[in-house]
Amino acid sequence: MYDLDTRKRALALVAQGFSQNSVSKQTGISRAAIRSWLKRIEPLGHNRGAECPRCGDTPRLPDDPAAYSYLLGLYLGDGCVSAAKRGVYSLRIACADAWPGLIDACVKAVQRARPVNKVCRVQSQGCQYVTSFSKHWPCFFPQHGPGKKHQRKITLEAWQQQIVDAHPWEFIRGLIHSDGCRVINWTSRLVGGERKRYEYPRYFFTNKSDDIRRLFSDTLTAVGVEWTTLARGSDPFNISVARRASVALMDAHVGPKY
Repeated sequence: MYDLDTRKRALALVAQGFSQNSVSKQTGISRAAIRSWLKRIEPLGHNRGAECPRCGDTPRLPDDPAAYSYLLGLYLGDGCVSAAKRGVYSLRIACADAWPGLIDACVKAVQRARPVNKVCRVQSQGCQYVTSFSKHWPCFFPQHGPGKKHQRKITLEAWQQQIVDAHPWEFIRGLIHSDGCRVINWTSRLVGGERKRYEYPRYFFTNKSDDIRRLFSDTLTAVGVEWTTLARGSDPFNISVARRASVALMDAHVGPKY
């Protein structure tokens, strides 16, 4: 394997105008190697700690904590990390076709979390799976594991909670974009003897996991949003935000899907 300095010297010759064939003859390096260095100069495995913020001798936070906070919300709602081949994992976030802006925002967040890995969109019936492959997705999402999320314990690592505390609205927005919605409710009131229709906006978040709902509601409380739990029968799967001041806060920081 050629070291980084050797690679840089070969590419410097190419930059000076020498053909790849000429550089190959001068240095004894194959043209295939030079071509590959034009795409990626670092040796595979080079500076792996710097490539993954969690794998170094001194783990650090992701380079874009705000984007990660949003992506964490998306992952907890509609994402999964699965083993692929040769130690590689796939991250998949399911995004409904009805919300193209949300799909774009998801792609952008994944790219910011792992700039060195490609992001693709895989079309399925009614949705797109925003997908990316990396050996390091388990480092970013230690909550991954076999089975459904609501059937296992979901807790944040200390470093993840630090990010959520610093960027709570991004986390809330990711959860709403995955398992939430903004709707217009209505009721009727008797005004001056005449029954009139009254409409008001409301946010809902629905998730079967007690732990994920608690992460959502705790973060709402931290930013001053009042919320209530609504049950379907005996199942308390829904969190509602309906008070006018709290809805105004949500509108300012989250808004409807788009």
